Amino acid sequence: MAGRRRSSTVRRILAGGAALAAAGWALRDVPAELGARPLSSGPDRAARMRRSPQFRDGTFFNPMPEPTHLMTTPPVNLLGELAKNKEERRPAGSVPMRVPPSGPPPADGVRAVWYGHASTLVEIEGRRVLFDPVWSRRPSPSQLVGPKRHHPVPVAIGELPTIDAVAISHDHYDHLDLATVRSLTRTQKAPFLVPLGIGAHLERWGVPAYRIIELDWEEEAQVAGLRFVATAARHFSGRALTRNDTLWGSWVVAGASKRVFYAGDSGYFAGYRGIGSAHGPFDLTLMPIGAYSPAWPDIHMNPEEAVNAHLDLGGGLLLPVHWATFTLALHPWAEPVERLWREAKARDVKIVVPRPGEAVDTTAAPAVDGWWETLS
Repeated sequence: MAGRRRSSTVRRILAGGAALAAAGWALRDVPAELGARPLSSGPDRAARMRRSPQFRDGTFFNPMPEPTHLMTTPPVNLLGELAKNKEERRPAGSVPMRVPPSGPPPADGVRAVWYGHASTLVEIEGRRVLFDPVWSRRPSPSQLVGPKRHHPVPVAIGELPTIDAVAISHDHYDHLDLATVRSLTRTQKAPFLVPLGIGAHLERWGVPAYRIIELDWEEEAQVAGLRFVATAARHFSGRALTRNDTLWGSWVVAGASKRVFYAGDSGYFAGYRGIGSAHGPFDLTLMPIGAYSPAWPDIHMNPEEAVNAHLDLGGGLLLPVHWATFTLALHPWAEPVERLWREAKARDVKIVVPRPGEAVDTTAAPAVDGWWETLS
């Protein structure tokens, strides 16, 4: 009897040790996930940041004249609300996916492949640009906690075609992912275009300095024959307890005749008209439509505001992003795209709602077929 008790105790100790070891392994990258302190990462970067019109008193800020309210503490009823209607905030079945095309990109057109959430591959005039790639299971500093994917990524990161540029909008976990950055650094040769300060994170994660292009709003760079312009957004940044130590933004990508706009994360603001006047019109806009809430009205636009911004920009075809993959707000899973579809029909705006992995050509975009309706 005593021997059996000792054996059981040993098994429990071993099991506990294995669990601790597994947790330690899973948490090993958390310090790196938090990123770097950009102002302490080198004098050249710090000087550029301090010269930015968007930088004041040690942090970046939104210069829009409209009031911008950042939620610094969760609403007191947030936990109770999260416990309600959880089934509505995820799909009722498997999200249908498509296999992305493997052939060369169109030489003179625009084609897009939405992989889920904000991660999108845009092929413009024969070049490939990857926006905000996140291949991890959770957008979190630890893969033990945080919202899980509602569907897989349609293609393994090592099976991506050759990328000409990777463009990042800001440093939140659902847009900038350490594991994905490390994989792209190993498997691709493309440079990373990022707003000011984010280069410090990339350098800490092993991206060579020559592959990092940091831009302030309205600065531009030429990559692979395309013109990239960092443009404004109404948002914030931060991977730890500190906020706004890196800049956030949107992207204009212009070829010889085609133009694409990626909004990143942003609340609606009047500046979209100026971006459209200066850099548009656009053959394609990638507009965020999900994770909105009355608790943060100024930093994430809702679907109707996405249509407003698209029209302000002079957009041709609107492809919605930032929905379907992760639950980041309290609204039902399919509500963003349902509201978008209604608003687009009411205002005669051309939209496309691809399944993850489905390729969309701007000159032959498929009609919206409501594929999500059986899952809502």
